Amino acid sequence: MTNLAPFDGELYLIRQFYPYQEAQLLFVELLSSLAWQEESIFIFGKWVKVPRLMCWIGDADVHYRYSGVDHQPSPWTQGLQAVRQRIEQQCRYGFNSVLANLYRDGQDSMGCHADNEKELGVNPLIASLSFGEVRLFRMHHKKRKERLDIFLQNGDLLIMAGALQHHWLHSLPKTKQPKTPRINLTFRKIQID
Repeated sequence: MTNLAPFDGELYLIRQFYPYQEAQLLFVELLSSLAWQEESIFIFGKWVKVPRLMCWIGDADVHYRYSGVDHQPSPWTQGLQAVRQRIEQQCRYGFNSVLANLYRDGQDSMGCHADNEKELGVNPLIASLSFGEVRLFRMHHKKRKERLDIFLQNGDLLIMAGALQHHWLHSLPKTKQPKTPRINLTFRKIQID
């Protein structure tokens, strides 16, 4: 695999990690089987609604805190267990949780951030799997002017590793183009004390 990050980290893209038909079936299953929630986060001194729906799934002892919100894990579904095993084989790495995000249309988004919470460890490996609508995934370096734009498609797997979260920020920007729903699964390994 080719490292797409020109420096300061590792970024790998596997197109159609799930072929189109299989990806479509998983999209429908995830859309109906997960307990999607609308939440608010504490940012810049106030509570704001998150512009997407989410669901935190993980092993029973895996709790995750970000933006002032504690997340208690929902149990793994049979379908997500199978996806986790397939991704673990590909990455040769074990995951104990997944953050599922549902982007309902082009106005649902993810702001610019790094996955650098202390619970993720020093150089986290994060596997991001996309289902549904094609959306722009934008990365930019914290100190240099470099920017990477990747259009993530149905079934694509993006792997972020090494020092990437220390040096790069990423986002899923809003768009005025009409968009159908997209589900993103970010598999993580939370460090447990």
